[in-house]
Amino acid sequence: MNFTKKLFYDDAYIQTFTTNISQEGKDTEGSYVVLEETAFYPSGGGQPADKGWLNGVEVINVEEKEGEIRHYLAQLLDKGEKVDGEINWHRRFDHMQQHAGQHILSAAFAETFQFQTISFHLGKEIVSIDLDIEDVTDEELERVENVANQIILENRAIETVWVEKEDLYKYPLRKETSVSQHIRLVIIPSFDYNGCGGTHPSSTGEVSAIKILGTERHKKKTRIYFVCGGRVLQQLHEKNNVLKEATKLLSAPEEDVAQTIKKLLLDMKSLQKQLEGNREQLLQFEAHQLMTTAKAIDDRLVVGKVFVDRSISELQWMAKWMTAEKDNSLIVFINETETKLQCICASGTQVDFSMKEICSKLLQEIKGKGGGNQTFAQGGGERSIEGKVLLDKALSYVI
Repeated sequence: MNFTKKLFYDDAYIQTFTTNISQEGKDTEGSYVVLEETAFYPSGGGQPADKGWLNGVEVINVEEKEGEIRHYLAQLLDKGEKVDGEINWHRRFDHMQQHAGQHILSAAFAETFQFQTISFHLGKEIVSIDLDIEDVTDEELERVENVANQIILENRAIETVWVEKEDLYKYPLRKETSVSQHIRLVIIPSFDYNGCGGTHPSSTGEVSAIKILGTERHKKKTRIYFVCGGRVLQQLHEKNNVLKEATKLLSAPEEDVAQTIKKLLLDMKSLQKQLEGNREQLLQFEAHQLMTTAKAIDDRLVVGKVFVDRSISELQWMAKWMTAEKDNSLIVFINETETKLQCICASGTQVDFSMKEICSKLLQEIKGKGGGNQTFAQGGGERSIEGKVLLDKALSYVI
């Protein structure tokens, strides 16, 4: 086993370094090298791994396994022990901002409302924490966000100290540490004391800003989505572009966008209701026309028709309307699509045939599935025969 000196704990701002390879290997993730010392942070504690380059070769992941920090590479390094490492600083500093911002926000929730953070995830675009509370109000979120941003504005120091378990009593920790020896504490004096192995800037001011984006209920906890630092500007940029486009499309100033959208939604609902009414009128007219083609057989009015690519809901509506209008009617509709046949069998209350039984026989012909009851049944299956053939079979059962 080769232990690597963790330069990121000496100085989180180290961007380049030169060292030696102590081991090369390969596991299920790919080829890797272990270095005598590294500025690459391995994934852990909710913070993703650093990326960057070793001798110009891309480092695609960094993991700490079996006590080793393994740098997984896009390709093998040229022979030689010495390597020059370079951190993807934009990615690293973003992670430092988000992680420190999470500490500040979690401490603000704990200090203001005694809401404790039970998990943390640093995503590619958005960060989240889970609180041990079922619900959080908008007023509480606003208050906590203001507290967090005030801590940032005060540009307080962010310190780190290494302690042993017996010394923990000296610090008002926000939660218990997950390790029991050689414990690293990240401290914002008089505000937050927390065990953490991640990378952070040296002051709260470098976090720049925190913006809560929204919440989501997860069982008996609340997930808080937020962004810090450069991600706040990115969110603002993206949302501003959306708002600008909306003002163009709506021909309305920014301050009237919400009200204009509400009006459009109301108008749309009104139009949808009107269209639904018109649709029912058209279907009713079509159903009435179909009734004029009914064949009088004994005391029944039988209507059969093959449709092509019709909406099943429309056919259901017409069949039910027709059987409600004429309680001695018996309706068989066959619908052909590109790949299957569908059937609807309906009858009025004065018809003594079982629609479920008739439909079942039809579905056997096309290896289909369906169901229903005495007066209404439907189903679908393979298009193994023509719709006209299936309709003729249906009519043969009732004529």
